[in-house]
Amino acid sequence: MSERTKPFLPEPERYEFRAAPIHHFDLARRDFFKLLGAGIAVFAVTKNSSGMQETAPGPRSFHSEELPKEITSWLHIGEDGVITGFTGKAEIGQNIRTSLAQTIADELRVPFESVRMVTADTALTPFDAGTFGSRTTPSMTPQFRRVAAAARDLLVGVAAKEWSVAPEGLVAADAKVTDPPSGRSLRYSELARGKTLAQNLPAEDPVTPAAEWTVAGKAIAKVDGRSFVTGKHQYTPDLRPAALLYGKILRPPSFGATLSSYDDSTTKAMPGVFVVRDGDFVGVAASGEHQAQNALNSIHAQWKEVPQISNKELFAYLKEKASANSDGRRRSQKGSVEDGLAKAVHRLDATYAVAFIAHAPLEPRAAVAQWADGKLTVWTGTQRPFATRDELAAQFHIPESSVRVIVPDTGSAYGGKHTSDAALEAARLARAAGRPVKVVWTREEEFTWAYFRPAGVIEIKSGIAADGALTAWEFHNYNSGSSGIETPYVVSNQHIEYHSVPQILRSGSYRGLAATANHFARETHMDALARVVQMDSLEFRLKNLADPRMQAVLEAAAKSFGWPRKKSQEGQGFGVACGNEKGSYVATCAEVAVDRPSGSVRIVRLVEAFECGAIVNPDGLRNQVVGAMIQGLGGALFEAIEFENGRIKNPHFASYRVPRFRDVPEIETVLLDRKDIPSAGAGETPIMSVAPAVGNAIFDASGVRLNKLPMVPNGLQRG
Repeated sequence: MSERTKPFLPEPERYEFRAAPIHHFDLARRDFFKLLGAGIAVFAVTKNSSGMQETAPGPRSFHSEELPKEITSWLHIGEDGVITGFTGKAEIGQNIRTSLAQTIADELRVPFESVRMVTADTALTPFDAGTFGSRTTPSMTPQFRRVAAAARDLLVGVAAKEWSVAPEGLVAADAKVTDPPSGRSLRYSELARGKTLAQNLPAEDPVTPAAEWTVAGKAIAKVDGRSFVTGKHQYTPDLRPAALLYGKILRPPSFGATLSSYDDSTTKAMPGVFVVRDGDFVGVAASGEHQAQNALNSIHAQWKEVPQISNKELFAYLKEKASANSDGRRRSQKGSVEDGLAKAVHRLDATYAVAFIAHAPLEPRAAVAQWADGKLTVWTGTQRPFATRDELAAQFHIPESSVRVIVPDTGSAYGGKHTSDAALEAARLARAAGRPVKVVWTREEEFTWAYFRPAGVIEIKSGIAADGALTAWEFHNYNSGSSGIETPYVVSNQHIEYHSVPQILRSGSYRGLAATANHFARETHMDALARVVQMDSLEFRLKNLADPRMQAVLEAAAKSFGWPRKKSQEGQGFGVACGNEKGSYVATCAEVAVDRPSGSVRIVRLVEAFECGAIVNPDGLRNQVVGAMIQGLGGALFEAIEFENGRIKNPHFASYRVPRFRDVPEIETVLLDRKDIPSAGAGETPIMSVAPAVGNAIFDASGVRLNKLPMVPNGLQRG
């Protein structure tokens, strides 16, 4: 086999287990188990209406939260004692490799160190819609509990048959099954030896309640954490298969521009350079990055551009276009806002706005693609490997079974890696070159051609009684989205509406989706209402809440923060905000220091209470919360995409500021462990209350109400 067609696969360590190396592209699930050796596998099996087993997948929705309906393998217990779990979820920094392994170890009653996870590999893992929406923990934790419980029952059954005893009297613990009356025991590895057994997953299976967890719920260190902090871990940009070429893509000068003239004759004359043109797609591949860039620079292209607005006209544009787009509305109505406003003693109307911001992951979009024997393998950092597989299959008119997408542990996404851009680009170039091709977006490409968190305008009309009770609430969101749009506060008369707007810049998911915008507007407005009736901000919120979980996080954050606090110096201010989304609850208290003469704003302290049901790994959860809080400071204070006439004006870290070490305040997290509530996700909700808490603190310090994000990109302005 030549270097051009020789399949490339990362070392087996990529899969975080050493039971068997992986060398072949066309590795089916059953073939993979052959490599793992004899053992016990647990399958999820569904029945159709006639009770017959379904063996072929039906239609799938990439927005569905349902687990796979086809036969899929979740767990393998090897005769070497290695436990392998399979999930279609991707590891993008949220540490699911550790927390899901804890779940399996806990329910299967084995040491944590014996569990290995295979993640996000379309040839080996069950179908999954994607890693988004904080769904990994609430979907995969109960699934692996059911799977592990079924496997444990199977092992007990094997032992019972071996000893000719009733299974009810046997005990499974510490990776072995024991018969207490006789003292006999067999390790799981012994029970699996020489056998190939499978167990259908029952519809329901008793699992261990959170109060009885022994491995889950503990602060176990990140799997292979040393590899990440020492630089040993290989991300997609680090992969270098034999005969690798480097790809570069010709980008238009502005959004919507089309090729009007094109000349690549000089480029094609360059030795060792491959050029691909397909409509407005133009890419080159060469043996080195600099050679590829030089080849790209040698192409003579002219573009037809179209006039577009700038960020200065953005918010007026959103209102104008939304009013003409009645089809994109989503409404919820309760009572009569008009009646509520008529009954109000005080009324407050306000407008809020949020800018486009970038995801700015440290690992930009990247992919390595290789064709061999008509089949395509792509390594890429994506939140949706199966969607990427399907897009690749459609693009090249080949069966899905001929495409394999592997997601190496990825250097963050924040909702920004749903699309398959780099994978499609690398695959196009690799097919033309007949060699593996790697495409790694530059920072400028990442800032320009990735999608952004949508900008938006939010209008609120509200009324309150003399005692501070809400009487009316009207909330309109233009463009930024409907996530987190419903108010958690008790108000009999409310009208809530989302208005979609045709895209200006490419927009999409961002950590917390629109909940960051909607919480900023709502919690800023609630603070302003508290001022109207001269009530303490915390007291005002608690008065209008009936949800005990929301009340609990507010009270926990306030207690640790020391709310209410007296000011000890000029320019000091305190703020509070809260919210809930995706099954979890958050409250943040902030302290700021404002210097009015200079306009400087410094965040002094943040305290955040967070509750997401039963905690699987407190250290991992705390890292998630703290990371979200720090990221939230960027969108709150200074992050904003500047654009004009279809061009991004600040496409570098030098001109697009993200939080740096000097921006990070003293941070305290308070984790509420609710073992009586199923575990929810934690990737998104902790970011939502940071901006409003900080904004409310700035108002407390300065008397200036800031209703736009970012609030102080150039410091607090005079006047």
